[in-house]
This record gives sequence, C-alpha cells and structure tokens, in this order.
Amino acid sequence: MVAGEATRALTAAIAGDGFAFVHAAEMRDLLTSAGPLADWPAFAASWNTLELDRYMADGGRYRRRRHAVYAARAGGAIVRAPHQPHYQSRDYNALNGGIARWFEPVDETIGGGATMRAILMWSRGLFEALAGARDWHVEVHQFRIEARADERGQPTPEGVHRDGVDYVLVLLVDRQNIVSGTTTVHRLNGDELGAFTLAAPLDAALLDDTRVAHGVTAIEPLDAGQQAWRDVLVVTWRAATRA
Repeated sequence: MVAGEATRALTAAIAGDGFAFVHAAEMRDLLTSAGPLADWPAFAASWNTLELDRYMADGGRYRRRRHAVYAARAGGAIVRAPHQPHYQSRDYNALNGGIARWFEPVDETIGGGATMRAILMWSRGLFEALAGARDWHVEVHQFRIEARADERGQPTPEGVHRDGVDYVLVLLVDRQNIVSGTTTVHRLNGDELGAFTLAAPLDAALLDDTRVAHGVTAIEPLDAGQQAWRDVLVVTWRAATRA
C-alpha cells in the first residue's frame, strides 16, 4: 500500500474508531513520505540524555523526559515556540496535574532535525485530513520509562486517561529488556476497544483524544540484572483556539 492510500486508510480508521495502531514498517513508509529520517540514530540516542521527572506525585523515580512546544499556523510552517511549561488540569491528570511543570527542553538539534520534521509534517497532514486546516498548539514529549527489580515502570502512572488535546501520536523509539508495556484504548465509559504492544522502533498508536482514553500497562525487567527501559515520543495536537 502506497503512503497516500495508507494515510487515507488511517484517516478512515481514526474517524470511525477513534484510534489506529500502525506497525513499524508501514509507519516508516508513512513518515518518509513527508521527509527523510536521516538523523534517526542521533534522534534515538538523544533519549540517553533525558532528565529525571521530579514532579511524580507517586514518589516514583522511573520516568525521564524532555519537552518542546511548536506552533503551526494554518497553511504555514511548523515552528518551535519559546520554551514553556507543560500544564494539564486535574480533570485529565489527577496524579500530576494542576501545576505548571517545567521540563528540560528537547535538544535544539534533535527538535529541528530531519526525523522530528518528518514526524511533525506527516502527523499534521493526517490530523488535518480529519479536522481541517487550523492553527495548532503542538507539544512534543520524550519519555524514558525505566524498570528495576524493586520498582516497576509506569508509562501512564495516572492510569487510563485522556490528555486534554485533540489528537495524539505515540511512537516507539526503543525498548530494552522489558516485558509488558501494552497500550490499551478505551471508550469514555471505560470499555476496552483495542490493545497493542509497541514492540519495534516506529510502532505507533494514533488517537482521537476527544473520543477515546488510553493507558499503558506497567513494565518490568526481563532480566533483573540488566538495565531496562521503554522510550517513546508523544506528540499532541490541540487547536490553538481551544482552552
């Protein structure tokens, strides 16, 4: 299936079901239709420099992250915005919401590199096929969830949730020495709609956050004597006029 046909199929799936899962080989073809992933090795390696998330209300020390904000004007370029905090109300994040959380910024080279540009350009095209051209507030989150013998890693410590945006892309970058980490998608009444384990780099989940909730099961080390982690990129798209 060529990229245009695959994108149309994804658009139909999200319009109908509120979500879609994409395997790595198809996702690579989709992304490279928007631009080359020329700096992928450096892009993936940048997860090794994420900073500890010190806002975890559960006391956990298993999450590392960096954050960036972009602005996309209707019909215009996608440009990086000045660094700013990430905010979610407690309606969407009962565990860590209600405060402005300042995370270290995504490295400028990575944030402006070929892979990030391709991800942003392609996902914009997909989501505008669903919602129409508009001004977007875009947030990019690099997450590393670590697992240890004495502490499971919680990719979604707030549980099954919505992010309070319009659309979400979750892209696996790496997973090492872990079991579980299964993404589940739910109707807003809690009924499960689907489940998929992001297992290979570029496996992805695409979500209409206004219609479905999502969560990820906790991860544990496969070999307790070795380091274990799950690296993902989360990109959220919200209409700039939406509060």
